[in-house]
Amino acid sequence: QVQLVESGGGLVQAGGSLRLSCAASGRSFNNYSMGWFRQAPGKEREFVARILWSGSSTFYAASVKGRFTISRDNAKNTVTLQMNSLNSEDTAVYYCAARYSSTLPTNPSEVDDWGQGTQVTVSS
Repeated sequence: QVQLVESGGGLVQAGGSLRLSCAASGRSFNNYSMGWFRQAPGKEREFVARILWSGSSTFYAASVKGRFTISRDNAKNTVTLQMNSLNSEDTAVYYCAARYSSTLPTNPSEVDDWGQGTQVTVSS
């Protein structure tokens, strides 16, 4: 098991940017595929982005591709999500997620570990 703590959420105007961070501790961080999900009020949790433990492969939901960038620093046990060109559809609680050994799934029910979530609100 790995413990995940998100930070960096807040209020931003449409078209602006935010950077989310996830600090991990516990079982070897290098062996986890990491990523982000989000959940808006009244909606199901949805996949946003993932990155392999090596950092060599990334994958994004179509709704954020080209606007968001996921990265990780294994030396610091940290994964980040740079969010640009934000719009109202990006308003949600964002959750850091991890899956040991395997790639992070897009189905939230198959995720091994979750952070507590950080709120992102995009105003018009």
